Amino acid sequence: MRIVEVKTFAVEPRWLFVKVSTDEGIVGWGECLGDKALVIAEAVRSYEHTLLGEDPARVVHLVQRMYRHAFWRGGPILNAAISGVEMALWDIQGKRLGAPVYQLLGGKVRERIRVYRHIGSYEPTQIAQQARQRVAEGYTAVKFCPLPALHPLESAAAIEKAVELVAAAREAVGSGVDILLDFHGRATPAIATQLEYELRPYRPFFIEEPVLPENVDALASVACKAVIPIATGERLFTRFGFREVLEKGAAQVLQPDPCICGGVLETRYIAAMAEAYYVALAPHNPYGPLNLAACLQVDACTPNFVIQEFVHLGEGYLKTPFTVREGYIEVPSAPGLGVEVDEQYLLAHPLSPKPDPGSGFYHNDDGSVAEW
Repeated sequence: MRIVEVKTFAVEPRWLFVKVSTDEGIVGWGECLGDKALVIAEAVRSYEHTLLGEDPARVVHLVQRMYRHAFWRGGPILNAAISGVEMALWDIQGKRLGAPVYQLLGGKVRERIRVYRHIGSYEPTQIAQQARQRVAEGYTAVKFCPLPALHPLESAAAIEKAVELVAAAREAVGSGVDILLDFHGRATPAIATQLEYELRPYRPFFIEEPVLPENVDALASVACKAVIPIATGERLFTRFGFREVLEKGAAQVLQPDPCICGGVLETRYIAAMAEAYYVALAPHNPYGPLNLAACLQVDACTPNFVIQEFVHLGEGYLKTPFTVREGYIEVPSAPGLGVEVDEQYLLAHPLSPKPDPGSGFYHNDDGSVAEW
């Protein structure tokens, strides 16, 4: 079997899919990070010379060639391109052998995969209402960001407002539902430490990205004082990016994203590293259903997995979307990534080449740039 074509589909709302075709008619699908989708699509195209004519079963070898033969290795663009191709190669291999990808990685260790949903408001009444609605839908965990734009140091009122939001959510759902908090890197270590202390009575499941990921020592300074578990990883790539986090005890939960960290196997490698440090895995995925499909394959075969993020089950994009029952998705049983893409739907919903000029800009009340 040989690879004969590598094609990308940038689709609404901000997703980038990769299709790898073979001379035997077997097709594999993957998903790249959707941010800067058109730039990443060009990065995928730049790897055609590495892939065309090659045996798709040599997944690790082809990933090594893409990663190591680029002298300027690393970064979100190249790693996102590699990640989407890598998923597609695993999809081909699973279909070729008639087995789900998790079977090729050691077999499943669970029958169903716990998922959570997002809610979002800076008003306590609304956050409580949304949390109750998610529980009514059957979910056992919700996540939200309790922090608007923050200054490096903040007032007592700002701290109290964040605590009020979390308190409202906890009162709304009780102790039987988990509350996950995403600080989105908006706090400094000083503010993150204060917030973690004040939020302890409400027993969050974890606090995600309390500070930005560039300085692992800063993250570790928060984690070493915290009682609430600290999570990070959505902006890190490959096992090399996670090594220092584990060595310095900077997080109790890792959140690699298969569509940027290196793909399916790289996510499984990161999980195995984390297991040696008694650290849990909760893969990041606020993107499309193909990335969800890849996440589920890893979740199924990873002992230290705890919970999965998602925003879309694939309605329209997949011929058979995923379904959630009682807050869980059943482990897929179909070969490869376990999904069938509706290519005509993709063609009918292309991503606009002109980004929304009003999106992605966040400012403090004094007009200075704030963290997204």
